[in-house]
Amino acid sequence: MGDLFLHSHKNFLAHHLIMINLFGVYESTVDAKGRVMLPSPYRKTLEKVLEEGFIIKQNVFRKSLEFFPLQTWNEISQHVGNLNTFLKANQELITLFYYGVRSVELDNNGRFLIVKDHLTYAGIKKDIVLSGANDRIEIWDKRAYHKYIKDNSDNLERLMEERLGGKLPENGQ
Repeated sequence: MGDLFLHSHKNFLAHHLIMINLFGVYESTVDAKGRVMLPSPYRKTLEKVLEEGFIIKQNVFRKSLEFFPLQTWNEISQHVGNLNTFLKANQELITLFYYGVRSVELDNNGRFLIVKDHLTYAGIKKDIVLSGANDRIEIWDKRAYHKYIKDNSDNLERLMEERLGGKLPENGQ
């Protein structure tokens, strides 16, 4: 009975997940209290999940932050949660992965709070860039973002070919 419940619950969730595609780059500022206005195009895209809340965490690979709809975060977190915790490396990964994860909500003005630890980690003082990255929004210090894009734009052609080159149908459609 328990397995049947879990199976039907997973099927229910799979059919009721809202597909989110976040894109676009917007500049904004962080106020003195650490609040950021979520740009209106993102609010429109996220309107069906605004009430569920969001997760903000440090990016593992770059000095930036990641802002996830709760639904997306739960899917990602499930993968980490499935690791065998009897392996030391998995416990270490879990501890480090969840370090600094915070739940956030939008206030009535469409703002969310970035805590001081996150601002410090990402080197954010005031001016920021919010960059849609499919299922999440990356939050960068404005100067760091533009430097990253400038320093890495030459890699785009190589990365597209290496990571996506064999993924399209052979007839190019």
